[in-house]
Amino acid sequence: MKKKKKKRSLSAKGKIVMIALLIPVSVVLFTLTAIIWTSLRHPEVIKKSASTLMDLSDRHGGLTIPDEYIPIYKAAAEEYDVPWTLLAAHHRVETRFSTMKTMVSPTGAEGHMQFMPCTFVGWSYPGCKDLGKGNIPEEDKTNPDIIAKYGGYGVDGNGDGIADPYNLEDAIFSAANYLAQSGAADGHIEKAIFHYNHSDKYVEDVLWFFDEYEAQQTQK
Repeated sequence: MKKKKKKRSLSAKGKIVMIALLIPVSVVLFTLTAIIWTSLRHPEVIKKSASTLMDLSDRHGGLTIPDEYIPIYKAAAEEYDVPWTLLAAHHRVETRFSTMKTMVSPTGAEGHMQFMPCTFVGWSYPGCKDLGKGNIPEEDKTNPDIIAKYGGYGVDGNGDGIADPYNLEDAIFSAANYLAQSGAADGHIEKAIFHYNHSDKYVEDVLWFFDEYEAQQTQK
């Protein structure tokens, strides 16, 4: 007669190994089930998550500098001795090269390069305080003589006698003026960016684009 083979039982060590292998599989199955269940019961959650991922991927999207803006950047950069690629980086971060639906921020920053009115006209202008929205009449806000009187950074870039934050040339020349006086003309790029907007995240974003544009120029 043939001897019956004894069934081998798993040792304690073998059981531990099997359990260790099964745990990750269980976690994955549970996660997938939760995602499917959530998508069926609350599709808006999945939609929101996807939207967030798109926002993250778009953060550094749209790198191409519009060709028609480059001569303006370069003219302003030469006038104020700052890198023209820095102006392009600020323009990209501030208004996505002037493609934003509105040129006024929730805090009151205006124009292509998002100047607070009191920064553009001058903080010594009557009523300028807090964030700098002020209550400045349009005729004063765009008057080079008023801006010079109150120490503002607004510049008449196209020579038409008006310094207008909503005019692209004026806005870019004004940004170049501000960055130059904030240290960019002396090579203190990061300091100048921080002066433009007191946010570490803002500095990080502008520097990212600035470095990319600088790298593109060396590759040409």
